[in-house]
Amino acid sequence: MKRPAAVALAAALALLAACDKEKDVAPPAELVDIKTTLAVDKLWSSSVDGGGKKLRLALGIALDGDTLYAAGRKGDVRAIDAATGRTRWETDTDLALSAGPGAGGGLVAVATSSGALVALDAASGKQLWKAQAGGEVLAAPLVAAGRVVVRTVDGRLRAFAATDGNEAWMVEDTVPRLTLRGTSAPVLANDAVISGFDTGRVMSVALASGDILWQAQVGSPRGRSELERLADVDAAVRVAGGDVYAVGYQGRLAMLSLDTGQLWWAREMSSYRGLDVDDDQIYVSTSEGDVVALRRRDGSIVWTQPGLQRRAPSTPAVQGDNVVVGDFDGYLHWLDRATGRFVARERPGNARISLAPLVSGNRVFVIDEGGDIVAYRSGAPPGR
Repeated sequence: MKRPAAVALAAALALLAACDKEKDVAPPAELVDIKTTLAVDKLWSSSVDGGGKKLRLALGIALDGDTLYAAGRKGDVRAIDAATGRTRWETDTDLALSAGPGAGGGLVAVATSSGALVALDAASGKQLWKAQAGGEVLAAPLVAAGRVVVRTVDGRLRAFAATDGNEAWMVEDTVPRLTLRGTSAPVLANDAVISGFDTGRVMSVALASGDILWQAQVGSPRGRSELERLADVDAAVRVAGGDVYAVGYQGRLAMLSLDTGQLWWAREMSSYRGLDVDDDQIYVSTSEGDVVALRRRDGSIVWTQPGLQRRAPSTPAVQGDNVVVGDFDGYLHWLDRATGRFVARERPGNARISLAPLVSGNRVFVIDEGGDIVAYRSGAPPGR
């Protein structure tokens, strides 16, 4: 079922407004002073065009080798030296971008609200080809193994040839009448690509052929109203070893078999942001704003940090012994992986940080919805 994303968004906002009139809404948690036990140094800053603050776009950053790629709403795509912050090239696509970049194999891919998919040469920024994805793109394209894969808001997952942009295959799922604004970014797992859908389903598809390998139901619509029945899996899955971890809105956090999609365990949890994993634990930013750590083997809770409730924390990113999340007020928080205690805090800018920080070793790269990009290095405790 195809429908404009704006219709779904408008309906959701209307329903939410009606609910707000019926009950008091608690304010965002106030940040409290913390004892900083982790040294964090700012390395450099840069920027691309913002302008998508109210649109909840998926314009972020991607790291390939020693180059960081960024895209702005007004069509600006930039390659940045990850070590110094210096611009290597900049291209104006002359398009209203909504998602990307995705990078890999010498190619950088960005997409628009009208469904245009553009591939640029990673070394020069020169446009290689342009294709039509068929619907609004609100998740970064996946570039891997000769394919560019995009998930569109009309319930479709499409793959294009990286060489010329010709469509290679397409799979689809039904779309409920009302959905959250956003889609799950496709994730590479060996020779498959895995993505979530608005029905609460997670699907694994063969990257080369488009054959559906398995489907698993992470969340199921429940309740009487359309708002209560939202069950989107908008967060990107995480793959670790032979397991897939997925979480849905008003649904479940689940551990699935990478080979078959078999459900190993599941527990009630709601998130539209997402999760990250390390060797032992899963870290989730919930819809309420809690950051929760759980054991990978059984889903039992290790700790819960409520200090960011209603501050719309971003997807967590694991960095060494810590977990990094952004929030709606432009703050970046480091939490201890073992305890969930805050160990450092920085404020790159004043705009919302909605996308996951990007971690590379002891460096953290972050972009906010105003287009400001900042690189940090974290290390030993202060004064050491």
